[in-house]
Amino acid sequence: MAGNSQRRGAIRKGGSKKGQVAGSGGVRRRGLEGKGPTPKAVDRSYHPAAKRAAAAAKAAAKGGGRAPGSRTAGRRSDDGPELVLGRNPVVECLRAGVPATALFVAVGTENDERLTESVKLAADTGISILEVPRTDLDRMSTNGLHQGVALQVPPYRYAHPDDLLESAHNSTEPALLVALDNISDPRNLGAVIRSVAAFGGHGVVIPQRRSASVTAVAWRTSAGAAARLPVARATNLTRTLKDWAASGAQIIGLDAGGDTALDEFDGTTPTVIVVGSEGKGLSRLVRETCDSILSIPMAGPVESLNASVAAGVVLADIARQRRAR
Repeated sequence: MAGNSQRRGAIRKGGSKKGQVAGSGGVRRRGLEGKGPTPKAVDRSYHPAAKRAAAAAKAAAKGGGRAPGSRTAGRRSDDGPELVLGRNPVVECLRAGVPATALFVAVGTENDERLTESVKLAADTGISILEVPRTDLDRMSTNGLHQGVALQVPPYRYAHPDDLLESAHNSTEPALLVALDNISDPRNLGAVIRSVAAFGGHGVVIPQRRSASVTAVAWRTSAGAAARLPVARATNLTRTLKDWAASGAQIIGLDAGGDTALDEFDGTTPTVIVVGSEGKGLSRLVRETCDSILSIPMAGPVESLNASVAAGVVLADIARQRRAR
């Protein structure tokens, strides 16, 4: 017994006892330490969200992304660039001075006069000309109707309604502004912009929602006037009109059944012309905000005029009155 140094009742550390004999050296303790928050899905390369984000970034780097199936133009979003597709629309936009950022031409595209002119106009104005695989243009347009050419147009920069009115008041002529209510066709918007610029108006205001916006179609229809005439977006058109009325402008709505004929109207004072659509006309709240409703006398059997035509007629008459003062 004297030679046995093991005390009775002591725990043996050897033998057949299962488990680790030596210490872990802190490995287990470090393994239990926190590793920080879980990375976001887009930060994990294996996650589908990260793969989608990478694909979107790659498409953006190529200058586009998908556009709706229109061959004339398709807005990706309200704040994103727009792609104009097709040879006629592209060359017309370039002729009108639309501020494009890139011209895409598919590799191997058959040349013609429109494509030659588009490339020349883009080169003369400093627009980047990029030759890309046809498959890239196919991805940019859902139906592939691009004819081998696409033009990227940046989003239009709108003015603020207050700045629009201040600029008009600082002019040597009485303020002349046009507000569009329920106008959903960008061609009508472009035609109104063109008329306002032609007859000495100071700007156009449109609602932020449920309205045509300044797309490439509107640019083209305005024949470049959108580059010279400010267009503002109003969060609430009725409130904007009330603010303008408080500043001293008369608010005049256009309607075929108006109580004031154009022949009796005095447009030599600060004036805001409010134009509604052919189908819906002026909305109720906007109509109630107007000081009077103006009608255009008709000599023929036509009941009403296109919104942009009606605006042009009234603006031309106001310009005549102001010249005759």
